Amino acid sequence: MSQLLGKATNFVSEKISEMAKPEASVSDVDFKRVSKDSMEYLVKVAVRNPYSTPIPICEINYSFKSASREIASGTIPDPGSLKGKDTTMVDVPVKVPYSILMSLAKDIGADWDIDYQLDLRLVIDLPVIGNFTIPLSHNGEIKLPTLSTMFA
Repeated sequence: MSQLLGKATNFVSEKISEMAKPEASVSDVDFKRVSKDSMEYLVKVAVRNPYSTPIPICEINYSFKSASREIASGTIPDPGSLKGKDTTMVDVPVKVPYSILMSLAKDIGADWDIDYQLDLRLVIDLPVIGNFTIPLSHNGEIKLPTLSTMFA
C-alpha cells in the first residue's frame, strides 16, 4: 500500500512540475516623484499568466540595494490579480529616504546615478497547488532627478 501511495505522490508531483507557471520580468524602473523626506521610484513588472482564469496576487516583497546595502524594502499586500491568458503590468512603488541617499554620496557623486540591485518576490495563489512564489532579481542604474525633471 505504501508503494502505491509513493508512486501516486511521485506521479502528481511530476505532473505539477511540468505545468506551465506564471512568469515575470522587470520591464522598467523610473523616477516617480520627490517628497519632503524621500524619492519614490516606480518599478513596472510584467507578469504572464498562462491560465485562462485570473489568479490573485497575495503579496509582493521587495528589497532595493545599492553599494551592497539595502536602501529600501517593503511588502505590498493584495496588489490585485493577474488577467487570464494575458500579461499584466504590476506597479511596485519604492521609496528611498534622503538619509540613505546621503550615505551613498560617493557612488552618486561620480556619475549622478544609483547602481542598484532589485530583488522581488511575487506570491500568487495557484488553484490546487496553493501559494507559489516568483523570484526576480534585476540590476541597473537610475539617474537621479535634476531640478528640471522635478519641476517639469
